[in-house]
Amino acid sequence: MEILLNKVNPASPDSIPKFVTPLPKPVTATPRTHKDLPKQSYYELSIVEGKHRFHKDFPPSTIWGYNGMLPGPTIEARKDKSVFVKYVNRLPARHFLPIDKTLHGASDSPEVRTVVHLHGAHVDWKSDGHPEAWYTKGYEITGPKFTREIHEYTNHQPGTTLWYHDHTMGITRLNVYAGLAGFYLLRDALEDRLKLPKGKYEIPLMIQDKTFNEDGSLFYPDQTDPPAPVHPSITLGMVGNTIVVNGKVWPYLQVEPRKYRFRMLNASNRRGYVINLSNGQPLIQIGTDGGFLRAPIEIPSIELLPAERADFIIDFSNYKGEKIILMNSDEEFADDHTNVIMQFTVDLPLRSEDTSEIPTALAPSMDVHTEHAHTIRNLPLTATTDEYGRLMLLLNNHMYHDPATEKPALDSIEIWNLINTAPVPHPIHIHLVQFKILERQPFDVELFDSEGIVQYTGDPEPPKDYEQGWKDTVKVEAGSVTKLIMHWKGYTGNYIWHCHYLEHEDHDMMRPITVIPDTHPVQPPHPGENHNS
Repeated sequence: MEILLNKVNPASPDSIPKFVTPLPKPVTATPRTHKDLPKQSYYELSIVEGKHRFHKDFPPSTIWGYNGMLPGPTIEARKDKSVFVKYVNRLPARHFLPIDKTLHGASDSPEVRTVVHLHGAHVDWKSDGHPEAWYTKGYEITGPKFTREIHEYTNHQPGTTLWYHDHTMGITRLNVYAGLAGFYLLRDALEDRLKLPKGKYEIPLMIQDKTFNEDGSLFYPDQTDPPAPVHPSITLGMVGNTIVVNGKVWPYLQVEPRKYRFRMLNASNRRGYVINLSNGQPLIQIGTDGGFLRAPIEIPSIELLPAERADFIIDFSNYKGEKIILMNSDEEFADDHTNVIMQFTVDLPLRSEDTSEIPTALAPSMDVHTEHAHTIRNLPLTATTDEYGRLMLLLNNHMYHDPATEKPALDSIEIWNLINTAPVPHPIHIHLVQFKILERQPFDVELFDSEGIVQYTGDPEPPKDYEQGWKDTVKVEAGSVTKLIMHWKGYTGNYIWHCHYLEHEDHDMMRPITVIPDTHPVQPPHPGENHNS
């Protein structure tokens, strides 16, 4: 065992120095040659076990990474130009984190499996990273939905910040926590015309939380509190006691007194963040999950639940010589350590004139109108217990293996009313589509639970300022109905929707979606009419 440096105990946040480890920018993936594919379009990433140093005073930790890196290499793509990626499973036969064999997909499958989902991508389902399309090393054993070794991403969508991560049935929480996540940056002509900070002044930030054992290895809980009758047992959520950005614990970034663009991603299993700057300076938001906003907005803080992204600019021009902390003011799991994320030190000389600009306008309006909706779905989020007495959260009162109840027709527009009867919010992710948040409205949970009636108890609330753009993951507040509108276009086939608290997802808070051909177009419903099929 490597001797700990400076008597730092990775298991004790009190002993870990903050802002002493530099923030790395994720490396950019390099395309490879494939005899059957266009030049500069093919990538091959190895999924391997490796060693990673999370802090300058930590010994190396065992991780799983794409090309052995955490985060994985960033794939740079262009709108409407296809990218082909082969994710090669070279993992060992045993997992180094505790596997609950009672979960759907884990009881009768090989211990180590993987499949990769490009989160937020508009893509054919066979390249979507379906959780049942998993495969083992060398494709020796494959899941029931496995169809291809090479994923094709056609990139027929606006430029935005996407990310790729493991999505294996029953063990997503473990594989992502082990390190299987990376950025996928999709660029387009609109971005080319904007004079945004770029190059070394554009930095992706992958924010996660981790807990470590004393020897620097990753800790992951193997039991609930109180204990379940099975061991190992899934928990309600992994919440770490340290904050990790781009694979480093409480790092710092030296910056010049100029504008920087940051693409921020919450890649944590369970923790949400409310992000702001310690000096009270506003964040200038330019984008959400699905791309650019219509125009930049200044916001004092932004909330990001797992899988949500935000694209924003920080202008350090007037803060030469200062140290500014990126703060987390979320109160759900607040403590004296996880309320800070990283530090910016404005101590680099200005290398050249800052010619970047904050545009007055970004993307044209592309709204979907409610009067064009073909179907309205009322979809409850509910709580129950499993056969071992553990709390289990469900979507539309069904478990994953039940037949699909959400079957949107190709080229249809749907409104989803997500009715959250559970005592906690949930970040709900819908594959294939980007949607707009229409409103949230509180309702009488007890009445709904007893009689199935939605009776509102307050006025509709518009989406937050930082939720105005296109989204693929939404915070569904406890005791509220969250209304979304979406256009199902481009592809038919097998997709899913799920909670992006990864422990909830693995414990059956995930449902299939079957996008069907538009063989029988229907008329838009009369206002107020409810269609649930």
